[in-house]
Amino acid sequence: MALTSATIPPTAVRHRLRGWMQHRATGPWPVRPRAVLFDRDGTLVHDVPYNGDPDQVDPVDGARDLLARVRAAGLATAVVTNQSGIARRLVSRDQVDAVNERIDRLLGPFDSWQVCPHGPAENCPCRKPRPGMVLAAAKALGVRPEECVLIGDIGADIEAAQAAGARSVLVPTHVTRAEEVADAPVTAPDLATAVELVLDWSSGRQPAPTLTQTPIQDGEQSTT
Repeated sequence: MALTSATIPPTAVRHRLRGWMQHRATGPWPVRPRAVLFDRDGTLVHDVPYNGDPDQVDPVDGARDLLARVRAAGLATAVVTNQSGIARRLVSRDQVDAVNERIDRLLGPFDSWQVCPHGPAENCPCRKPRPGMVLAAAKALGVRPEECVLIGDIGADIEAAQAAGARSVLVPTHVTRAEEVADAPVTAPDLATAVELVLDWSSGRQPAPTLTQTPIQDGEQSTT
């Protein structure tokens, strides 16, 4: 399948997009998005490994306004987050919940929170890159998985979306592997560009790329 690149002209959207995006596409997605699922650490908030302290929650630039735009467009929102620190006994579930409540106050309210407390050795169906949390979020939001877009910063997010039949946008950070960027069907340089793409897809301003089943290597670096 050919790799193509596209840049959205500033006149095509209400706000100027920053940076670039790339996608593999063989035709338009059959349905428009009705929900946006967000990874937590590294996507909505700056990553603090195994954070159990609400005071350390630091949203990425513009996150609150971007989420307000998503909700104003009529799209449901959810968070899907691996929190293996619970299984590792580095943080308690109460501490994770307190951090999530802080994020909800700063950026929410989110319509659904999906948290996987398991470690990689437990082989649970909810831990990304497996699709359990994406499917559970879709069910909680009352939408089909293919009506969801997952925005995340690592390959496990993208693979979880693909396994569930959802769309995805990868927003790379310093922890994202080069092969994860290369394999992602859609990439964006920042959360603002990713949200703009989803809003374009939901309004029909730009066709979304067709899902591609590209294998992504799982690893502890990329799953929290």
